[in-house]
Amino acid sequence: RSPTVTGVQTCALPISAMFLAAIMLLSAATACGKKEDKKPSEKTETESPKKDEKIAFKDAVGREVTLPKVASKAIADSPNTLRLYSYVMGVEGLIGISPREVKGSERRPYALAYRDEMLKLKHFGGNYAVENFEEVLLAKPDVFFSSSKESSAEYDKIQDKIGAPVVALDSGTGVVFDPKLYESITIIGKVMGREKRAKEVVDYMESLKKDLNDRTKDIPEDKKAKVYAGGLAWNGPHGIEGTRENYPLFDVVNAKNVVTGIGKNGLVEIDKEKILKWNPDFIFIDLASIDLIQNDYNQNKDYYKSLKAFKNGNVYAQLPFVWCNVNVDTAMANAYYVGKIVYPEKFQDIDPIAKTNEIYKFLVGKPVYDEVAKTDFGGFHADQIGRASCRERV
Repeated sequence: RSPTVTGVQTCALPISAMFLAAIMLLSAATACGKKEDKKPSEKTETESPKKDEKIAFKDAVGREVTLPKVASKAIADSPNTLRLYSYVMGVEGLIGISPREVKGSERRPYALAYRDEMLKLKHFGGNYAVENFEEVLLAKPDVFFSSSKESSAEYDKIQDKIGAPVVALDSGTGVVFDPKLYESITIIGKVMGREKRAKEVVDYMESLKKDLNDRTKDIPEDKKAKVYAGGLAWNGPHGIEGTRENYPLFDVVNAKNVVTGIGKNGLVEIDKEKILKWNPDFIFIDLASIDLIQNDYNQNKDYYKSLKAFKNGNVYAQLPFVWCNVNVDTAMANAYYVGKIVYPEKFQDIDPIAKTNEIYKFLVGKPVYDEVAKTDFGGFHADQIGRASCRERV
């Protein structure tokens, strides 16, 4: 400090000068304080509400939930629940998870990213979801997140058994960019005091949606690619007949899903002759079903060779994204891959693998594409069914 501020000479200063010096010192101290407030890391920073504030809100099924304060000890009851939790919190704050989490981490990016940490956590009894509520009661969680039940009454029963607030989550039915998904991510942020991070996650997903649409929204109707997704995995693999009408991976890049118009929601099994009639320009096959479709090809080669996409070499493999429910990160990555394939001029700056790793890193903290691809024949590639040696990585 200057001797004119702290030493004897200070007394000789006029009152106005002394006042000014005091203001300067106060301003400097305040500025230093502000700088320190910004230092806590994102992982340890508690955002509004404050730790000791009561939290009241409606969960994803409309139940009124009240917590006495921001939660610091949480249990995620199933893989789908933990996936959503990990997008906001990683594994921080978790004191327990479902037994399904120790039965392999393949095809689940969050499980690959946090595998070591998850193995150290307590695994409560049950199968897919936590069902040993006596163990949960003894663990004394601040909150029990669940997405495995069908009704409000079921969540209320669990709450009665464990003596802790149960918060219902729901990832929605739209695969990606679903309002229910966003609502659940926001709820997790509120409960755990990470509203800022939760907002960043939602904003990031919406930015991907906007980017995908902006790149392709001006394509003339007669120039839009006719596309089909076959072998979509849901409760196991399916043949080429397994598809979806509401398929946002196509919608968001403004490609024409040839299934549109059948009036059925979710996974459907359609007649193979319809695919022949639609005769799409491009076919995307879920790698979880590749062996099943390969076997069908071996027995029905004439059928497959009649399809334009097979004749022109426009059959591509996409990463399985339904494994213990929807892996939203992988689904969004697939949308970029679809865009790159059907509209390469619109996605010249996109490397699908690099983009996939960007998405994984933002949402689960690690770029785990290579580990995902190990499980599924090397990941993204052009795939001529029947000629496995022709699989070529993009």
